[in-house]
Amino acid sequence: MSASLNAPQRARALRRLAEEEIDVLVVGGGVTGAGIALDAATRGWRTVLVERHDLACGTSRWSSKLVHGGLRYLSRLQLGIARESAVERHHLLTAIAPHLVRPARTLVPFTADAPRRSDLALAAGIRVADGLRLAARTPARVLPGPYRVTAHEACSLTPALAEPGLRGGVVYSDGQLEDDARLVVAVARTAAAHGADVITRAGARDLTGTTAVVTDELTGERTDVRARVVVNATGAWAADLDPRLALTPSRGSHLVVRSSALGHPTATLSAPVPGEFGRFVIAIPQPDGLTYIGLTDEPAPDADPEAPPVPPSDETFLLSTLNRLLATPLTAADVVGRFAGLRPLVGGGDRVTADISRRHLLLDEPDGPVTIVGGKLTTYRRMAQDTVDAVGRRLGSERPCVTADLGLVGSADRVALQRVAAPTRLVRRYGTEAPAVDALARRHPELARPVADGSPTIGAELLFGVLHEAALDTADLVERRTRVSMVDADVAPAREAASAVLDLAATTAG
Repeated sequence: MSASLNAPQRARALRRLAEEEIDVLVVGGGVTGAGIALDAATRGWRTVLVERHDLACGTSRWSSKLVHGGLRYLSRLQLGIARESAVERHHLLTAIAPHLVRPARTLVPFTADAPRRSDLALAAGIRVADGLRLAARTPARVLPGPYRVTAHEACSLTPALAEPGLRGGVVYSDGQLEDDARLVVAVARTAAAHGADVITRAGARDLTGTTAVVTDELTGERTDVRARVVVNATGAWAADLDPRLALTPSRGSHLVVRSSALGHPTATLSAPVPGEFGRFVIAIPQPDGLTYIGLTDEPAPDADPEAPPVPPSDETFLLSTLNRLLATPLTAADVVGRFAGLRPLVGGGDRVTADISRRHLLLDEPDGPVTIVGGKLTTYRRMAQDTVDAVGRRLGSERPCVTADLGLVGSADRVALQRVAAPTRLVRRYGTEAPAVDALARRHPELARPVADGSPTIGAELLFGVLHEAALDTADLVERRTRVSMVDADVAPAREAASAVLDLAATTAG
């Protein structure tokens, strides 16, 4: 089977949808839905994933781009999800996606205005979290253990820190994603390589346990689909398709600044939120010269799940919290982009959303779809495993899960990745497929240029997105296959480049 997703593949999959018997219909093309499609396909079931818009169109592309080991959950004594997070981080770093997930350092500074007992408590929590790393069998050569640093060493890692009053800090390692949307696309393409049909611009409604009405959003044609099991994995939209659910959407806002505004940090800076134990604002440097500052945790019952706006109050909160640690405060003029996502938290009532558990909920009741909701990006694979286990029980055929050690398209061990003959940046984003992207740039020299002044993204990445990654329009390319849209000023020229690439793709076989 091919891992390529494109317009001709989509057309063939739509024909099969109307003609062939389906074991599992997965509704939702975020990381959880893609993970379920991969898990079900690798267990040998005829699987189809339908997505109303595009892969990673909602919450899955708006994360902090981190693969957490569970430190935050330890502070709330949520030991089960902390342990699960450490295990799933291990799988992602070592087997599933070493090309997309890498170790990254986080600095927690000790400042004069914080009591020393808080420093001790935090350092103890970090040591416990490192115990979870050891329990998950993640070796120190992959994810180094924590260590103390002096004030001078802290400032060398994060040069924007205000040194007066700084008493050193502690550094710990966690997982960092190259790009959350690229992870979703890689999972979906791996599912296709194992026989699943992946169909974007195909909306589903009227879900039951075995049926759904699927509409081709490009033509309006409707298909009554019958499957042995229907799965609702639509995240923040899940309650629209399953009235049994009660969700509390929480908005996680981020700001985008140039890393130069923070002195080109080489570690994430973690700033405690005053008056809230275990909650931080973090500044996460990215390899391409940007830093993401996040994140908020605010109720957002009426926000658009696809692309909720960042309100001024969130921007003020993020900047003011981080600025407490900086020698030169950041201002709104330093912000070059903003993004937010909705976490579909289960339940909550009147509780503060920061206090609601991130554990996922699986609904498996007669006559209704199998519905999965909640959780977080780090644990998507385990969410998929639990869901497909439930699918297997409905099918009367409980087959073992194999995804914990299954590499995604483009994956390889770190030694092999270092030998890939392609530019380093492409290897970070495409792994062993990087030479194919580089070959497109060589074949079409005009695509070797950046899509916007100062952007690291080249036109060949856009063409690869059309030919192999299910991109159908300029928004797919600019907002999800690449993340050029993270910088507001780059969007217009990148859309022009994407439009030209779509025209080119219509006349080339790649």
